Amino acid sequence: MAYTKIHAVKATVHKAVAYICNPEKTDGSILISSYGCSPQTAHFDFQFALSKTNVSDENKAYHLIQSFLPGEVDFDTAHQIGMELADKVLEGKYSYVVSTHIDKGHVHNHIIFCAADNIGHHKYNDCKRTYYRIRRLSDELCREHQLSVIIPGGQRGKKYNEWTAAKSGNDRKSKLRRDINDAVKSADVYEEFLQLMRAKGYEIKGESLGGSAPKYICFLPPGGERFVRGSIKSLGAEYTKERIRERILERAAARNKPQIKDYSSMRFIDTSKEKFQENAGLKQWAEIENLKTAAGTYQKVNSITELEEKTTEKSVLVKESKDSLKELEHRMKSMAEIIRYAEQYKENRSFQIHYRKAKNPDEYFRKHESNLILYDGAKEMLRRLGCEPKMLDVDKLRSDYSRLERQKAELNKEYHSAEKELKQMRTELDKLKQYFSTERHEKTAQKHKDLPFR
Repeated sequence: MAYTKIHAVKATVHKAVAYICNPEKTDGSILISSYGCSPQTAHFDFQFALSKTNVSDENKAYHLIQSFLPGEVDFDTAHQIGMELADKVLEGKYSYVVSTHIDKGHVHNHIIFCAADNIGHHKYNDCKRTYYRIRRLSDELCREHQLSVIIPGGQRGKKYNEWTAAKSGNDRKSKLRRDINDAVKSADVYEEFLQLMRAKGYEIKGESLGGSAPKYICFLPPGGERFVRGSIKSLGAEYTKERIRERILERAAARNKPQIKDYSSMRFIDTSKEKFQENAGLKQWAEIENLKTAAGTYQKVNSITELEEKTTEKSVLVKESKDSLKELEHRMKSMAEIIRYAEQYKENRSFQIHYRKAKNPDEYFRKHESNLILYDGAKEMLRRLGCEPKMLDVDKLRSDYSRLERQKAELNKEYHSAEKELKQMRTELDKLKQYFSTERHEKTAQKHKDLPFR
């Protein structure tokens, strides 16, 4: 789990950077990285970017802190996650310094980034929307590195396997919501809904309506030990008994529009559970539902083999799109860094020329120290990046960067569309395999059961 918080730096950027780069906190400065600036001259680099923006607010930088649970992550992995978070949040447009502090009981990252970006010279918009984006990206990185994540709206975290169970709908409340939704879709009246829920093995209390009725309807899942309230706090606003009844009436009200149950989107019922073996009627109902679900999926494909082939093809397409997107983002990040230093070199070169011609170089240096430092730093960085500073055309670089931005937007749209389709195809494939696996298992069990005793 990683907690995140962010605040603006309104003054003394050099002190803030010096604090996070303390060698005693960063394993002798090993756990320090930067982009678009140097940790030693970050305040000068930030000043240059800030001078390009027309926004006059006092924020010079932002300080983002990402803290991990004690003992959950090693130092190098924490630093890698910090750099990945900076890249995802800032998209290669803002200069930043990342350091990982290991002097406390918990490892934590510090990310200080310039308040102005190096491409469009826009100020960073620190608001709830951007903070929630930071938290979402941090959680995604934690999941990728098999760390626990923060549950929105709560103070506790769940381990990765617990989080995935809840997301996939395998936890107790998710299953109850799903069963309620299925019963609501099938029922014509509230009383039929109650019968369907009981047929699924639920015990129900507090179901009556009216002024003297209990406030909440409560469901005891099959094999469960505690009732679950149908309340806003427990299950959500759609699962109170009043709202359940309204949902049923709303469906019945659309009498001129025949309601066709979409079995292709439903999950299979596991008929191997004890309750189905003990209740022949319940088992028959579940088998009919599973048959309809399988038929609904088969409407889209001719065989499991065909669906497997399509899923494999789509999986390859998703991977290729993701790899292309990563490669494009890497190119854009590299180009953004070149643009940033090319602009810095171009605008400070005149100070270097005047410094060389100055009658009193020491006095000139003291007067224009920051400009000369920026020039030397940009020249050195451009040569490290394999560029000849004098040959760079900043306007052409910006035009090329804009073209890559448009390509990224198109590729990103294609990737998310393909990923969504792949997820749906995998769900359909899992349903069919689950159905036929269960069917074979039951036939084999019945065959062995019918064999004569020896």
